[in-house]
Amino acid sequence: MTNIEFIDELIVLRSNNSLIAKKQIFDLAKKHKNMPTKEVIKLLRNSDYDQRLGAVSILDWKARNTKISDKEKAEIYTAYVENHKWIDDWGLVDRAAPYVVGGYLYDKDRKPLYKLAMSKLPMERRTAIVSTYYFIRKNDIQDTFKISEILVHDQDKYVQMAVGSWIREAGKKDITHLTKFLDKYASTMNRKCLRYAIEKLDSTSKQKYLHADSKNASR
Repeated sequence: MTNIEFIDELIVLRSNNSLIAKKQIFDLAKKHKNMPTKEVIKLLRNSDYDQRLGAVSILDWKARNTKISDKEKAEIYTAYVENHKWIDDWGLVDRAAPYVVGGYLYDKDRKPLYKLAMSKLPMERRTAIVSTYYFIRKNDIQDTFKISEILVHDQDKYVQMAVGSWIREAGKKDITHLTKFLDKYASTMNRKCLRYAIEKLDSTSKQKYLHADSKNASR
């Protein structure tokens, strides 16, 4: 399988549809999940969004394969992080980061996530927090909250929304950890980030954190 074959099939989809649904691209990527990673990288390094979405989707399908070798896990992880400048949209990040990055680092040193969290590029910072979703699924929430502490006052709205969403998900595993985080940061968090974080709390708790600091209302 080559990137050209994927592109040819994408062209056919476009000829039959005025607007291609993401699911169609995901399904096409699944069909090409055995594409060599070097070919996926060629697909990723493209100005065409659908091709890049296809590329990260192929990486994601590869990472989800329980029979994948350690060598290939490392290969697709490296393909993601070394070509991150092409993964410049929150949808691209969310499609692949949990399994490609989080899945690879789960049983390894997680310092690369903290390096990404300090990046000047917002989508690299989003990757840092979104990748921890794999850990959350394994009932491992420590890094989610630690990275959220780094990013809780981030100026990028897509990073803010990711922080709120992921501490909410981690809070489903440990509500006490979430409330401790909110007790510390609710008064200074961006409002949208806060609303995402408290979405699953009871109404009394929601009101408590929404009114932690009335000055937040303009944020």
